[in-house]
Amino acid sequence: MSADQILVALDVESREQALALADGLRGLVGGFKIGSRLFTAAGPEIVRTLVDKGDRVFLDLKWHDIPNTVATAVEAAAALGVWMLNVHAVGGLAMMRAARETADRAAAQTGRPAPLVIAVTVLTSMNQAALRETGIVIDLMDQVLRLAELSKEAGLDGVVASPKETAAIRSRCGREFTIVTPGIRGGGAADTKNDQERTMTPVEAVAAGASYLVVGRPIIAAADPRAAATAIVESMRKR
Repeated sequence: MSADQILVALDVESREQALALADGLRGLVGGFKIGSRLFTAAGPEIVRTLVDKGDRVFLDLKWHDIPNTVATAVEAAAALGVWMLNVHAVGGLAMMRAARETADRAAAQTGRPAPLVIAVTVLTSMNQAALRETGIVIDLMDQVLRLAELSKEAGLDGVVASPKETAAIRSRCGREFTIVTPGIRGGGAADTKNDQERTMTPVEAVAAGASYLVVGRPIIAAADPRAAATAIVESMRKR
């Protein structure tokens, strides 16, 4: 297990906070996730700044729209130099294929490596009851696996899924399929679940087959974010 597998979610309200966190954690973790909160507040410039500093940036905007709209968003993200981006798998095969094809085309045009393109399966804040409220009545695990297989069929690099489903996805989709797991709690990370429903410790998640762990509040809300990140890294190395 490697510290490079840890991606810190910069879910803060300002560019200044994000850069201070990144500067304090750089070299200890594998990269940074920029989600809707920070991107809305600070815009694409925060992505450019971190990319220019040599950071791997996971742009977590979870696009779910018609194929052309998603394709143009992916093109813009690729131009920013992001390392990884995501869409919602429930957007369907055509939408995911458009994202994949656009990422590859943008890479060819710019000479940059293509960003990893992954798909969200079922949000880690959801449980079976919440899924049922949306009209999806099949078992949550079955829904995650269905969407993971659809993502692979579309040519995507992998998926976002809770650590609870990681082993099953790894078995179904193979060793090379990228699995990004949020919902990391305990075992060096803070135990408070917040709004996460399906969680695991860092060691458990990697043992289940996770490629990358997204860790937010257990690090960024800590009194000493670098110490919190160090505790997680050390818990992984002791395995």
